Amino acid sequence: MNSTTKAGGAWMTLFTLAWLAIWTVQLTPVQLLLPLQLDTPEDDWIRGVVSSGLVLGIGGLAGIIAGPVAGAFSDRASVGRRRRRPWALGAVWLTAACLAVTGYASGPWAVGAAWVGVSIGVAVSSAAFTAMIADQLPPTQRGAASAAVGSSQAAGIVLGVGLVVLLGLDIVTGYWLLAGVIAVVGTVAALLLPDPPATQSMRPDHRRSVLLSSLRDRDFAWMLSGRLVANIGNALGTALFLFFLLHGLNQPSTEAQDNLLLLIVVYTVFVVFASVLTGLVSDRTGDRRGLTVIAAFVQAASGVVIAVVPTFEATMIAAALMGLGYGAFSTVGLAFAADLLPDEQDHARDLGIVNVAAALGQLIGPMLGAGLVALVGGFWLVFIAAAVLSVVGGVLTAVAKPKTRRPRSSRSRAEAPR
Repeated sequence: MNSTTKAGGAWMTLFTLAWLAIWTVQLTPVQLLLPLQLDTPEDDWIRGVVSSGLVLGIGGLAGIIAGPVAGAFSDRASVGRRRRRPWALGAVWLTAACLAVTGYASGPWAVGAAWVGVSIGVAVSSAAFTAMIADQLPPTQRGAASAAVGSSQAAGIVLGVGLVVLLGLDIVTGYWLLAGVIAVVGTVAALLLPDPPATQSMRPDHRRSVLLSSLRDRDFAWMLSGRLVANIGNALGTALFLFFLLHGLNQPSTEAQDNLLLLIVVYTVFVVFASVLTGLVSDRTGDRRGLTVIAAFVQAASGVVIAVVPTFEATMIAAALMGLGYGAFSTVGLAFAADLLPDEQDHARDLGIVNVAAALGQLIGPMLGAGLVALVGGFWLVFIAAAVLSVVGGVLTAVAKPKTRRPRSSRSRAEAPR
């Protein structure tokens, strides 16, 4: 398989399952298990919010470094060796082991240390699987593959939180369940998805290949900036939902967990709908930038709704708007990023950086949100900031100029058969 051959149904199914597992084990702790582990008594609840934000931020920083570095190393696999599979396998096993350890951790420091391992494993596996979009798919299928990534994100939250809540699992059992999911599904997907051995033409030119050299491409840099800022807005609007239900709407813990699941289901339905629809539309029209910008503005509307009407009913409407906006933004934005890759020999490195922009936004969001909650003693400023940042992310994305056809690198032309 190569970038001019269409992938079949089996490839798309395995790719989707891999991402479903990745999102399930990453986002279920973020939305449910970590807040429960780190929640503090009612008279000191802000400390729990701050601890949760710091744990996510510290763990995410490790993942932000690990993703592009692992992607760069996989791009440089020796001739004849697999480029993506070894990294994917090692990463999913690391993730599974660290999830199990996180379940037994107690207190912010221990939980944070274990979460570092989870974040590294998720970042490295994400870099390996994301690289397959550019490695193996033609441009006409990248929107569909990105839709699989985006819709799996929402479905993963529902799957993970739904299993934990509906089965009545405690924190330790919940983490063991997640560890089993990533170990089994991640291993199967990594082994069965094709990973052609590296050839000399695939290897980057070490004389000009620097880890962050892709940021010299102006359009790629603008796209990354917009992706980062819009993802911070999304994280501000979603990562503190459980704390908002507990301490913003003063719901009892059991009711808050049930309502969190309901909000996630609503969010998921609209994410999946928007991901599939906009992914297919972007493949047909090629207008990825315009769809991404519109999606960011729709996401912004959700923050305005909750800030103006802080009720559970309004939060349901906001969850639907957030799902529509973020589903379209994450899907079409990833396909747009694949179209803008500066160097085809550095797919994993550059898409690892794209993943980092999204992951960094999702991790800065909770830290920033915790600070805003501590500043005003409530949640209204969090949702206003979510709306503003979503708009800014859309504007930054609009600056990036789409490229209908990426030129082949000079190295590839030089090594063409004579």
